[in-house]
Amino acid sequence: MSALLDNLLVFGRLLRALGLEVHVGRLLDIAEALRHVNIGARQDVYHTCRALLVHRRDDLAMFDRAFDAFWRVHGDGLLRAHRRPGDAPRADHRHVGTTEALEMPGVAFDDGEAEVPSGTLQTWSDAGTLAHKDFAEFTPDEIAVARAALDRLEWTPGERRTRRWVRGRGTRVDLRRALARSVRTGGDVFKLPRLRRRTRPRPVVLLCDISGSMERYSRLLLHFAHAIGHRHRRVEAFVFSTELTRVTSQLRARRLDEAVADVSRSVPDWSGGTRIGEALRQLHQSWTRRALHGGPVVLLISDGWDRGDPVVLREQIKRLQRSCHRLIWLNPLIGTVDYAPLTRGLQAALPFVDDFLPARTLTNLADLALHLNTLAGRG
Repeated sequence: MSALLDNLLVFGRLLRALGLEVHVGRLLDIAEALRHVNIGARQDVYHTCRALLVHRRDDLAMFDRAFDAFWRVHGDGLLRAHRRPGDAPRADHRHVGTTEALEMPGVAFDDGEAEVPSGTLQTWSDAGTLAHKDFAEFTPDEIAVARAALDRLEWTPGERRTRRWVRGRGTRVDLRRALARSVRTGGDVFKLPRLRRRTRPRPVVLLCDISGSMERYSRLLLHFAHAIGHRHRRVEAFVFSTELTRVTSQLRARRLDEAVADVSRSVPDWSGGTRIGEALRQLHQSWTRRALHGGPVVLLISDGWDRGDPVVLREQIKRLQRSCHRLIWLNPLIGTVDYAPLTRGLQAALPFVDDFLPARTLTNLADLALHLNTLAGRG
């Protein structure tokens, strides 16, 4: 029996232990179906398995957890071993960024393979040794590996409902269409067509601190901003130190080195002081309609060492939170020894921040990708 079928049987035992109805015949169907998809693309394998193994909506969440846990242990080597000629690996779905081991109560993998240690970045096999290394300690060669790893992440902050109604399975009756159809039946209405709200991808706004205290992290965080800009079409990017500069067009350059060079030439105060409140005030005065339209997810990347007035920062961050769907502050100092957010600026801003998360390692950014993906299901 091939290694592929052996591992599918182990996966089936895991699903049965979690309460899903899985039989051997269905696993054989999956083995046959995988011959017709790109087995080097984890997303294709995921959707193939889900389509054939999940029969109830209530089982979707449990299947997702089981797939992540199982394929983190077995999947990467298996997919490489069975990749057919011409199959090119593609960017993964939201499961790619998972870094921590999921707890499966009462379930163990018993096929004799060693368990992967918790926290290992298995989906980034070439960046596994760098998963928990501080960005400030990266060498130029390691930065190149990190850039490739960031390009593989999937950023999906969800969709927003617009005010426009379109045809679909919604709650509102389309009276105009119903009356138009009744002309054919002599005025009798046999079916009530429905309308639903149109949805659009939720925008993302990046605000990146490039002051002197952030110099060790700024360049790689610009790589991160470039990766998001190429994964998500509706992205507005700004950098700030003592003033705010819009760099959206610069980061749209196809080559990363060219984009970073364009940003460097466009910013007059690189590695200067930090005045976060004044930068946010410029954002509200000049870019509110363009950048904050449509309920965006805002990512503010800064260490919080602010030289401005904390009262100004408090008022501006409060206004920013009201203008966006979710405000996430990413701080590269979280996780360092003896760090605590005790600066005056952070103390003033944190009450109005929805998420205060680390941005110091590749693992942190992978966790951020997962967090953004979970926002899609929140109101």
